[in-house]
Amino acid sequence: MSHHREASRSNGHHQLTIGVLALQGAYDAHARTLTSLGAPPRLIRLPHELDGLDGLIMPGGESTTMLKFLDRNGFFSILQAFVKTTPTFGTCAGAILLATGVESPAQRSLAALDITVERNAYGRQIDSTILTAETALPGGPLEMVFIRAPRITHTGPAVETLATRDGYATLVRSGHLMAATFHPELSHDHRVHQLFLDLVRQHPAHNSSTK
Repeated sequence: MSHHREASRSNGHHQLTIGVLALQGAYDAHARTLTSLGAPPRLIRLPHELDGLDGLIMPGGESTTMLKFLDRNGFFSILQAFVKTTPTFGTCAGAILLATGVESPAQRSLAALDITVERNAYGRQIDSTILTAETALPGGPLEMVFIRAPRITHTGPAVETLATRDGYATLVRSGHLMAATFHPELSHDHRVHQLFLDLVRQHPAHNSSTK
């Protein structure tokens, strides 16, 4: 996908510094996708590594396990402050961590994105599926890979729904935050990651730092 990298350079885009939370889960696939889009990531395992990031992706995995890692070194409170001001994209377990409400069962979250998420709503690993459907993204139908996916059961008034499954939001955006209940990093279609990179570039903090 070198044409993406060349396009980024030709448009005069500042090289973004995107972090991928690498505590647990499918962070490698996110890293490969970002690299193919001309934004080689920084893998984040310690709180101080958040410094200087333009944006952060929180990948899928086990949200309860991620919380255990975040309870070390004051990481949870540092990350909670970070996501309030810096573009962040949560996928699957990452979406659960971003949500203001978590159900089935309830658990602690960063409470940053005004959505309610029902954990494992579509069943276990055996119930994983791949859907292709129209979304609000330009470029035709989008492939969505669901693995033990959560379900967004409520979105706040400021939350924009960009894709759905069975009437429930699967891709949402609100200000500098994005969340997906599917795994865009497992698809050959990189439009969702590109959407996040565009969101990062449009963020006021990024624009002020590149003037």
